[in-house]
Amino acid sequence: MKILLCDDQAVIRDGMEMLLQLEKDFQVVGSAQDGFEAVELAAKTQPDLILMDLKMPGMNGIEATREIRKKFPSIKILVLTTYDDDEWVFDAIRAGASGYLLKDTPRQKIIEAIRGTVDGRSFVDPAVAGKLLNQVASNQTQPASILEGKLTERELDVLRLLAKGMTNTDIAGTLHLSEGTVRNHVSAILEKLGVSDRTQAAVIAIQHGL
Repeated sequence: MKILLCDDQAVIRDGMEMLLQLEKDFQVVGSAQDGFEAVELAAKTQPDLILMDLKMPGMNGIEATREIRKKFPSIKILVLTTYDDDEWVFDAIRAGASGYLLKDTPRQKIIEAIRGTVDGRSFVDPAVAGKLLNQVASNQTQPASILEGKLTERELDVLRLLAKGMTNTDIAGTLHLSEGTVRNHVSAILEKLGVSDRTQAAVIAIQHGL
């Protein structure tokens, strides 16, 4: 897995690179000190995932996330920051981040989140998950009937479970479907909702009261 680091503190970047290089299936392909450099290096290195800090001089992590996801939708972005303010969390997810971790997260959890995010799952630190759900719920502005007009009944079933954070394996077991069928449903849901990952689909589901 090719990983790009983005943090304005050199000691954080260097320390994280040392930790990640211990994993045989990880390769750190670049290190950026701000959002502008992250966008530039993303174009050059085409990483599978970017570990993105948020509060940086020049272009911050939210702006960089939005720019990178627009230009390179296949690149996953996992936020790793010290900030758990409600607006930072919500804006990062809306910008296209697939997950949100705090820097005091244990190393093994970060490793697990990197692998899982590349595989299409979403990881949100428990310390901020409640804030995210509360804020999304409070911004519920659309009735569920709008989604019912876009998705099939089975796709709605899958979306409800996806919004609960279930993996494809969990969804398949709950709905008595094969994992391949679930993957096809998830792909169809993302296309119909016009989003690029499961986290954004889950946000839409909650906003519509599913």
